[in-house]
Amino acid sequence: MTETTSQEGAQALENAWKRGCEFLGTDYAILGGAMSWVSERNLVSAISNAGGFGVIACGAMTPDLLDQEIQATKELTDKPFGVNLITMHPDLEQLVDICLKHKVGHVVLAGGLPAKTTILKVKEGGAKTICFTPTLALGKKLVRTGVDALVIEGMEAGGHIGPVSTSVLAQEILPNITDVPVFVAGGIGRGEAITSYLRMGAAGCQLGTRFVCADECIAHPAFKKAFMRASARDAVTTVQVDPQFPVIPVRALNNEGAQKFIETQHEVIGKYRSGELDLEAAQLEIEHYWAGALRRAVIDGDVEFGSVMAGQSVGMVKKEQPVAEIIQELVGEAQDAFAA
Repeated sequence: MTETTSQEGAQALENAWKRGCEFLGTDYAILGGAMSWVSERNLVSAISNAGGFGVIACGAMTPDLLDQEIQATKELTDKPFGVNLITMHPDLEQLVDICLKHKVGHVVLAGGLPAKTTILKVKEGGAKTICFTPTLALGKKLVRTGVDALVIEGMEAGGHIGPVSTSVLAQEILPNITDVPVFVAGGIGRGEAITSYLRMGAAGCQLGTRFVCADECIAHPAFKKAFMRASARDAVTTVQVDPQFPVIPVRALNNEGAQKFIETQHEVIGKYRSGELDLEAAQLEIEHYWAGALRRAVIDGDVEFGSVMAGQSVGMVKKEQPVAEIIQELVGEAQDAFAA
C-alpha cells in the first residue's frame, strides 16, 4: 500500500467516525464495553488514555464504591470516560448523583428501559445519556424521550444478550435513526468490521471481549487463558430446559458450570413437580445458581464452574497485549479497509 493510499484511508476513517469522536470527545470512536468486574479503573483509564472511550461497569456497586471507582479512574486519566448504570439498581438515583458530582461526561443506562425522569436528570446535570436499544421502535422512542446516543448490540456479544444478530440490527436501525449517533456492538474483533458498520452509518463501535486480555485488565490469568484458548463456537448461550422456568440468556464459554446448570434446572423442576418447592422458590433457586459466578471466574480464576462471559469474537483474542496496541491494531485495520 502506497503512502498516499494509506493517508487516504486514515482521512476516510477520520471522516467516517467524526460524529462519534466529537460526541465522545475522543481520538477514536471506540467504546470499551462495560463488563462487570473487568471494566474498572485500570482498563477504563487505559482505553481512554489510548484514544478510545473507557466505560466503568457499575453493576451492583453501592454509591460509595462507585464514588471511589470514579475518583480512582480520574486519577489515572484526564481523558473522557463514561459510567454504565443498570436501570434496575435499587440506588439508581444516588448513582446518577455520584456521576453528576464527579462531572462524568457520559452516563450509559443499561439493563432495561430507563425512566424519562432519569434521562432528564442526567441531561439537566450536564452529562450526555447513552442507551441500548434492541429494536427500531424502542430506539425511536428513546430518541423522542431525549437520549443523546444509542448503542445497538447483537446476540454475538458476551454477557446478557438479546435474540437478534448485530448485522440484522445494523441493517434495520442505522438507516432509520440518524438524529443521534448510533454505536454498534456485538461480535466485533477487527477493524474491518468497524469500517463496514461506519459505512452503514454507525458513529463508532463498542468492543468488550477484545479488551479482556489487555495487559491492563485485572482479570485472573486463568480467565485470560480461557479466552486465548477459545474459538467462536465455544461462546454459547445458557440453556433453558423448561419454558415455565425462564432463564435470562447469557453468552459465556461452555464449561462444567454450564453443564451443571442444566442438571440443576432438571433437579429443581423435579422438586417443583413433586411438591417439594413452590413455583416461586423453584424459580429463585434457578436464578441464584449463577450468583457470584462471574466474580469467581474473573477475580478468583474459577473458569470451570464460574461464568466466563465472552462474545463470539473471543476466537480473535490470541495473546495478551497493551490496550494501546489493541486500539492501534483496530485503527490500522479500519484505515486499510477504507484505503482498499
